[in-house]
Amino acid sequence: MKSPILGAAYVARSVNAADNRCVNLFPEVVPDGGQTGGFLNRAPGLDLLVTVGTGPIRGLWTFNGVGYVVSGTELYSLTTGYVATLRGTVAGTGPVSMSDNGTQLFIAANGPGYIYNSSTLVFAQITDVDFAGASIVGYLDGYFVFIQPDSQIFWVTQLLDGSSVDPLDFASAEGSPDGLVSMIVDHAQIWLFGTNSVEVWYDSGAADFPMTRIQGAFNEIGCAAAFSVAKLDNGIFWLGADARGQGIVYRANGYTGTRISTHAIEYAIAQYGNISDAIAYTYQQEGHAFYVLTFPTGNATWVYDVSTQAWHERAGFDNGLFMRHRSNCQIAFNSQIVLGDYENGNIYAFNLDVYADNGGIQKWLRSWRALPTNQNNLKRTAHHTLQLDAETGVGLGITPGYDAEGIVTELANVPPAGPSYQLIAEFDWEYLATESGDEIIVETAFGFPVEYLVTFAYSGPDIGGAEIVTESFPATPGYDPQCMLRWSDDGGHTWSSEHWASMGKIGEYGYRTFWRRLGMTVKLRDRVYEISGTDPVKIAIMGAELVLSPTSS
Repeated sequence: MKSPILGAAYVARSVNAADNRCVNLFPEVVPDGGQTGGFLNRAPGLDLLVTVGTGPIRGLWTFNGVGYVVSGTELYSLTTGYVATLRGTVAGTGPVSMSDNGTQLFIAANGPGYIYNSSTLVFAQITDVDFAGASIVGYLDGYFVFIQPDSQIFWVTQLLDGSSVDPLDFASAEGSPDGLVSMIVDHAQIWLFGTNSVEVWYDSGAADFPMTRIQGAFNEIGCAAAFSVAKLDNGIFWLGADARGQGIVYRANGYTGTRISTHAIEYAIAQYGNISDAIAYTYQQEGHAFYVLTFPTGNATWVYDVSTQAWHERAGFDNGLFMRHRSNCQIAFNSQIVLGDYENGNIYAFNLDVYADNGGIQKWLRSWRALPTNQNNLKRTAHHTLQLDAETGVGLGITPGYDAEGIVTELANVPPAGPSYQLIAEFDWEYLATESGDEIIVETAFGFPVEYLVTFAYSGPDIGGAEIVTESFPATPGYDPQCMLRWSDDGGHTWSSEHWASMGKIGEYGYRTFWRRLGMTVKLRDRVYEISGTDPVKIAIMGAELVLSPTSS
């Protein structure tokens, strides 16, 4: 029978009802004619491009072919060759908001504001006496538009000059008495997000103040986190709040909000305590449009894919545990999806052909109910085999020039090395060896694919009492990639030990990844399976085939 491995993340308040995790995997729908209706793709890895400053990366922006990076308290410009140049100092901590008018870059640092002029290369803090501070900034029709912190007020700067502010160029978002949290300019309109409401303004060109509120463009869904607001797929996404509660993710539908989060996502968000520090960015890759929402306090990252309307977890992996993804912000730059690290000055690119995070482990995981929905008759079943329908033969080739870091094997009681002596190695991969006294330094030309025990000895005249020495070499990650299976027979509360199976060495495209003798279900007559892996190889999962026998009890 087909076991329903495909699908999105959905871990319900009761894992007995649903325990479907999907970590660093995202579903893709296959049109008619495919082997299955869809498959699970591995999430992109992180390719290190450059390290800029000491970090964290608080903001990224790009215009006129140049990238701009706020790393720690410093602003850098970034060429397409990823050469960084220090441009100025930015106060504060936490995320910054950035926008440009084609010449000037405006940086709002939750109070202080800064202007960098890309033509004159001058960087300066905004010192206009009428500048009341800025928390979020955008651009519309030649004006920088920004929110005054801790208020209902938003401002516009002078036309094409972000460093100058007229004392009368402000207005209040007064459709509701709540304070402003965030703002975004979309389709030439200013969306102002309060704690309990949203209202929309546009540039009417009025003499006293150019912006006017759109009548009827008001709804009572506010924003829970200033930096959760982002544009994607011709719309706006945000983490919502209103007078009745918080923690629902919305997408704009006209001037109203449509809920896109599930009860499972909302249950997870409710566990994080403080969600006001949530941050979001969006990106598109190979037709998938992703809204990436990170909760720093909750140490978790959730991703919504517009193309499938499905959620999954995106995670780093450290000390055996999942954690929030390393990305803090994003730009599309130099034909790449460029991201900044939340902890240091690293700048990365998302790469679907890289299966590690900056050389570190990227663990993927999928858990699912063994039986399709409503097929559990509460009778015990014997599970004989589970076969993973996945792309196999994905093991890594051995890279020429791989160096085993000068592993030294010493042979005792060996005469001095010379032309009459020969190294013998019971080792089925090509090696290079240099001799120095009674030491043999071995470097492979191709690497060590598995945990081999290699035996070395001298062969030649007068070998005497030469000792045979064995040496254990570490495995090359990904040469024989492994998939780990475990299961739970109590709905997902406790788990079995891991059972490993190969996904096929390189070129073994007909390899079958399966597990046998999986035992009898007990207790709840239910089973949740979980597979995971850490090898840096391609993962594409089309399905799972389960062979079981029912019982009468």
